[in-house]
Amino acid sequence: MKQTTLARELKFSGVGLHSGFRVTLGLVPAPPNTGIVFRRLDLNDFEIEALRRNVAKVNFATTLMKQGVMISTVEHIMSAVYGLGIDNLYICVDSLEIPILDGSAQPFVEAIREVGLENQNCRREYIHVLKPFHWSEKGKSICLEPYQGLRVTCVIDFPHPLIGVQKLDLLLDPGTYRQQICFARTFGFYRQVEALLKNNLIRGGSYDNAIVLSDDGIVNGKLRRPDEFVRHKALDLIGDIALLGKPLLGHVKAYRAGHAAHATFVGKFLQQTDAYQIAGLAPQLAT
Repeated sequence: MKQTTLARELKFSGVGLHSGFRVTLGLVPAPPNTGIVFRRLDLNDFEIEALRRNVAKVNFATTLMKQGVMISTVEHIMSAVYGLGIDNLYICVDSLEIPILDGSAQPFVEAIREVGLENQNCRREYIHVLKPFHWSEKGKSICLEPYQGLRVTCVIDFPHPLIGVQKLDLLLDPGTYRQQICFARTFGFYRQVEALLKNNLIRGGSYDNAIVLSDDGIVNGKLRRPDEFVRHKALDLIGDIALLGKPLLGHVKAYRAGHAAHATFVGKFLQQTDAYQIAGLAPQLAT
């Protein structure tokens, strides 16, 4: 398989979910072996690689930081890029947070599909899971097992009449990501709004970019799918798994996990160098 990038540039504008700042975002084709790199246009094009080593905070969003320079709420754009199989890309922003748009990855996905991808003359490498690796803490767990493709199993459990226990199990490819995951919006509880605002969070939140839940229903609009909640958690999981830095071949099983759990798991998995191999699509496994 060849590496890919965008066929041409794309631009978006919107507001940061937590900062409330207006922001312009550009997706720019990048050369082979670049990976996914964020650029802060307002800080002399300072670059932050989309890798686990640059994860700084995971409080209601995934934030990257390098040499004191931050880029926040990267999970939705990373999910879109990873879900569509893009290897090399510059993500250029003029503020400290990615725009939330409608609270899902769908606006990114549909725009990327419209311009298309370009194959590059360089082989794609994958992270092949060689043996199971499991992590758990305080009722949350993530497991990664060998698998020929990328399979994602996500289970959530919320004490709310519209959520409860929901499970999603998918073999992921770009078509499945677009049809089954990318449209799912972030969600939150109305009773938590005041506390979140006091902690300088969701200052850009609105009824247009999140599902807002009352104690027994939805404050704004209707769900796009009855299980949109677990689909969004899978969207977040994919965006955080993307910080491995290369496409994964394995079965990810996440139970009641969130950004903090995802980041911890990815970091610990990368330390287990006997649990995976980086190679092309058909690696030469040691005997």
